[in-house]
Amino acid sequence: MIETLRDFDYRLFHLVNQSMANPLLDLLCPIFRDIKFISGCYFIFSFLLYKSFPEHFLKIALAGAFTFLLTDQLSAHFVKAIVHRVRPCNNFETGARLIIEHCGSGFSFVSSHATNSFGIAAFISMLSTRRPITILVLLAWASLISFSQVYVGVHYPADVAGGAILGLVIGTTTGFIVKTKFDLKSTTY
Repeated sequence: MIETLRDFDYRLFHLVNQSMANPLLDLLCPIFRDIKFISGCYFIFSFLLYKSFPEHFLKIALAGAFTFLLTDQLSAHFVKAIVHRVRPCNNFETGARLIIEHCGSGFSFVSSHATNSFGIAAFISMLSTRRPITILVLLAWASLISFSQVYVGVHYPADVAGGAILGLVIGTTTGFIVKTKFDLKSTTY
């Protein structure tokens, strides 16, 4: 069973990393996973949260920062330390096509980019009152970041799937706690 899952993961990795290769994605995917792009998105999310909840913004921002800290630390320093999965770009058997400058020195499972982005997406989605459109946009954003991790060659699909699940659990939990504790109601988004 585990060999079948690993084989499927490798095949899916090759599909995304090699078969889907094209100049447009070669240009865009490194941007979508870059800290400048992600930080810019966090700034926009913060502005929208401020507009929606001005009286509770500081508390929400602190809870969002805590959510990020939790997703980042659990993925990078707990799960990766236990699993020790080698990144595809460091595993020469995979034949990974690395299209960014550095592979990364850490382990692969789970993807911290995926955990962080899905955690923040879930956290914000829990606070939203126009949930369907907000959830779709935020999940598309987190999925784009996660897809880019596989496309550039630094993670397997299972790494981003595991990160997405971990992030969704953490973000949904912290978002639910914040929404319930402060009885948040927004009319902006």
